[in-house]
Amino acid sequence: MALDEKLRWYGFWMLDGLRGSKVRKYYNQIQNSFKNGTSIAGTEEKIRKLIRHAVRTTKYYQDFGEDTPLSRLPVVNKDTFRQHYDDFLSQPYKNVKDNRLMSTSGSTGTPLTMVQNKDKIDHNTAGGIFLSAAGGYYIGMKEAFIRVWVNNVKKGRLQLLMENMIMMDSSHMDDDGVEQMLRQIEKKQVKCLVGYSSALEQISRYITRTGRDTSGFAVAAIIPISESMAPSLRKNLQAQFHCPVRAWYSNEENGIMGIQDAVEEGYHIDTESYYYEILKMDSDEPAKPGELGRIVITDLYNYAFPILRYDNGDTAVARKRVKNGRYKLYLSELYGRRSDLIYDCDGKALTPYIITNNMWDVKGVKQFRFIQEDAARYTLWLNGDRDEIDVDDIVGRIRPYLGERAQLTVEYVDEIPVLASGKRKYIENRWKAGEKR
Repeated sequence: MALDEKLRWYGFWMLDGLRGSKVRKYYNQIQNSFKNGTSIAGTEEKIRKLIRHAVRTTKYYQDFGEDTPLSRLPVVNKDTFRQHYDDFLSQPYKNVKDNRLMSTSGSTGTPLTMVQNKDKIDHNTAGGIFLSAAGGYYIGMKEAFIRVWVNNVKKGRLQLLMENMIMMDSSHMDDDGVEQMLRQIEKKQVKCLVGYSSALEQISRYITRTGRDTSGFAVAAIIPISESMAPSLRKNLQAQFHCPVRAWYSNEENGIMGIQDAVEEGYHIDTESYYYEILKMDSDEPAKPGELGRIVITDLYNYAFPILRYDNGDTAVARKRVKNGRYKLYLSELYGRRSDLIYDCDGKALTPYIITNNMWDVKGVKQFRFIQEDAARYTLWLNGDRDEIDVDDIVGRIRPYLGERAQLTVEYVDEIPVLASGKRKYIENRWKAGEKR
C-alpha cells in the first residue's frame, strides 16, 4: 500500500479506538466466525432477543408471544414493508439522531427506505471491511466505483477524498466512455474496481476486442456488485487485470452479507451478522439439502427496523457445515431474483449462466437480453454488428437447454434499456413462474 493508503487504514482504526473500538470488536467476531464457524447457541440467543424486542416495541409483531419461535413468524418481503412501514418501526429507536436511512435502488419496483440503528451500522462497517479485505481491498486503497451516480447516492468531494474514491458513471459505456475510464484507472493507479457486473463486462469486452494493454495498471482487486457475473467473464477479468475477482452478496436494506469463493462460484455468508433460511420455492417449508430455494434473511442487529424472515427475492442452493456446536453457511449456487429465473419446457429451473456463458464469446455482440415469454416461447434481443453475429451458432448453443418444444426467436435492437437504477438485465422472465404448463 502507498503511504497515503496506509495512513487512511491506520487512521480509521485509530479513530475507531478513540470511539471505543466497536468496529474492531465486531470485525474480530466476523473474522473468527469465518475461520472457526458461528456459535449455534449464540445465534439462537440473538434470534430470541430480537424477537422479544420486536414483540415489545413494534406494532407489526405486538400480537405474537415473546417466546414465539422464528419458524412461527410470517415470512415478509418488500411489499410487506411498504404496506406496513410504520408498524415495523421500533418505538424506542424512532427519530434517534444516530440512525441511518438506507434506500433500495428500486430496480424491480418502488424504492424502499430502511432505518438502521448505530449498532447495526457498526456491524455493517465491520462486515464490509472484513469482506472487502477478503477480496483484496483494504480501507484507504485507491478505489474506482463504477455505477450510475444518481443524486441520492453521489458523494461529496471531502467524502471522496477521505475514502480515496473516484466516482465513475456507467450511464454511457460506448468505446469512448470505456477508454476514458481505463485511462483514468491507469493514470490514478487505481487499486480496486467496484462496480456493476454489466459495466465491468463492457470494460472486459472492450479490452478483448481492441487488445488494450493493461500491463501498466495497478488494479489489485475487482469486486462486482448488484448483478450476477458469468464465470467466463470472471475468468476473463482475472486474466486481463491479473488480480482476484470476488463478488459481494449484498443489498441496501441489509448490507454486505457474503463474498464469493476465491476459486468456486459460490458465496461464503457472514453468519455472525445474519441468519439465513432456504425455503421451498412454493411454500414456507425448509428446502431439502441441495434443493433450489428462496433466501429468507433475519438481520440479527437491526433493532430500529427489525427484519425477521425477510424474503428478499433471491434464490440459492445452500450447504451448511456443522462442527462442535458451530456452523458455516455456503451458497453453492446463487441465482438472483426469482423473476430472473428461467425454465425449460418441462418446468425445470435453469441457471442463468447457461445463457450468459454461451453469449460471452459471441463475436459482434455488444449487449443482449434473454426473455422467457411463456412456458415454451423465448426471445433473445441482440445489439451489435449484424454482419458479424452468427445467429445460427447462438441458437445452436442455447436451444438444446430449453427443450424440444422450445420456440426461440432472435430480434435485433439498437439498444438494450437499463433499469432505473442503472443496472442492466441479462435475463428477464415475463411469464409467471409456477403457472401450469
